[in-house]
Amino acid sequence: MSGRGLLMWDEAVTGYDFGPGHPMDPVRLALTMRLIEAFGVDRAASAVVAAPAVGASTLRLVHRPDYVDAVRAASADPYGADDGSYAAYGIGTPDVPAFAGMHEVSALIAGQSVAAAEAIWRGDAEHAVNFAGGLHHAMAGAAAGFCVYNDAALAVARLLELGAERVAYVDVDVHHGDGVQAAFWDDPRVLTVSLHEHPRTLFPQTGWPEETGGPAAEGSAVNVALPAGTGDAGWLRAFHAVVPELLADFRPQVLVTQHGADTHIEDPLAHLAVSLDAQRLVMESLHGLAHEHADGRWLALGGGGYAVVDVVPRSWTHLAAIAAGVPIDPAADVPEGWRVRAHRDTRQSAPRRMTDGFTPSYADWDAGYDPASALDQAVRATRRAVFPSRGLLP
Repeated sequence: MSGRGLLMWDEAVTGYDFGPGHPMDPVRLALTMRLIEAFGVDRAASAVVAAPAVGASTLRLVHRPDYVDAVRAASADPYGADDGSYAAYGIGTPDVPAFAGMHEVSALIAGQSVAAAEAIWRGDAEHAVNFAGGLHHAMAGAAAGFCVYNDAALAVARLLELGAERVAYVDVDVHHGDGVQAAFWDDPRVLTVSLHEHPRTLFPQTGWPEETGGPAAEGSAVNVALPAGTGDAGWLRAFHAVVPELLADFRPQVLVTQHGADTHIEDPLAHLAVSLDAQRLVMESLHGLAHEHADGRWLALGGGGYAVVDVVPRSWTHLAAIAAGVPIDPAADVPEGWRVRAHRDTRQSAPRRMTDGFTPSYADWDAGYDPASALDQAVRATRRAVFPSRGLLP
């Protein structure tokens, strides 16, 4: 296998556009790709691949046929969704307004993730990145949370169809990875791990530590519900207290990860206080864990993130660079040409460096538990809920 990663990209994915004023501004995708190019990461990748859209048979691995039909219909006549006729499918809502071509571009984004999974399973590449993906809220029969087709779940389902017996999915988006968890709730071949802001304070109000999988897959769903305001030290402590031990036990053949950038302190839709530097450390950790436990097979996806100039492009450029084997020094200057372009396209000032200026650290879980710490209480709740069912000490 190649030691470098595929970069999945088709300029047409920027057509995933819910309209003016919607938080999911596709400029975040375009600016990310331009920053990747400015650093030469695209040239370092083993290939930049524009995969075709998935077809109906692949969509049916996760989504109900009637839902796909509804997406197609709303896509062909988006104004027809204004009367609420597709509300039962989550379409035509403020979160997921219908737009022309919605089906086509959603299937295209899913196509990048599925093709990346196929390439990794075939051994054509060790790593692959689809930062346009990670649309983890879409359910079998409904859109939700800005997500139409669940490319992450489709990629995992395709790996299972190809013969994978153990696939791990780790989601570090600020929102619970509910759609992926639901897709594999009762399937012991898939371990889903989600670290997210507590459901008491953030959409989708799921992801409690007690959600641990169905009767046939007890302990296959893992949820770390972090207190609002959690910063770098707590976020990293929680990640390292849960994820490495579970992956070592599960021994996945492929690791799929979702890297929503909305954990960042500047994100307008959530309440964590994580820096870009901590996000980068978790990317590096997951890269290392893929090599340690999955023979290097790693599919990394984007996700949420609504600070579209200051955070998202830098975060996912770091992700692509790590996967391509050319990690970017956090102290590196952001190329001036990119900063000019970002201001031209958004009228926002762009950051000057690829760091927030922090050097995050954390206390290892084995160093001791603080019963007065809300963060430690959250971690302990998860370990107590899941670890014994996997034969691990809580």
